[in-house]
Amino acid sequence: MDTDTTATNGNARLDMVQKKICLVGVFGTGKTSLVQRFVQSIFAVKYHSTIGVKVDRKEVLVDRVGVNLLLWDLAGRDADQDISPSYLRGSHGVFYVADGTRPETVHELDDLRRLVTDAIGAVPSIAAINKADLAADWKFTPADEQALLARDFQVIHTSAGTGTGVDDAFNRLARFVLAARPPHAT
Repeated sequence: MDTDTTATNGNARLDMVQKKICLVGVFGTGKTSLVQRFVQSIFAVKYHSTIGVKVDRKEVLVDRVGVNLLLWDLAGRDADQDISPSYLRGSHGVFYVADGTRPETVHELDDLRRLVTDAIGAVPSIAAINKADLAADWKFTPADEQALLARDFQVIHTSAGTGTGVDDAFNRLARFVLAARPPHAT
């Protein structure tokens, strides 16, 4: 899945790599909305559950290296269905997505990371605490954030609704993934 090619940007030549990024989390945390905001700059209020996986792509530039991000939006975890390890294989990075208005989704992050690590080993990751625009309903406290940081999560607050933190989160993960080269063996 890691491909090095050369692309041109005007007169400058850029290295181009392809990286698979998986978004994992409990159902309804906004994984699909984050991808739509990042890839298409849109937000839809209407909610549709992802079934299986939906793949999108977007190219970003990191230190003069073009990175073609293959974004695997995995169906949300619930009481009846876990995340399939086969979808995780070949991933270079992971977004753990939680809903800042639903503390139980934050409490799932450690278990989700264990599931990912058991399936593919340690890869660069970010914990996106989503729905930051819903201030009146926000339940993610500074103590919650400190607890995640103490457990080596990279935390960023995002809002698919307003776009706050979304580009920063994806670009930061792209940077982490590039810094982790050579790629994780599959």
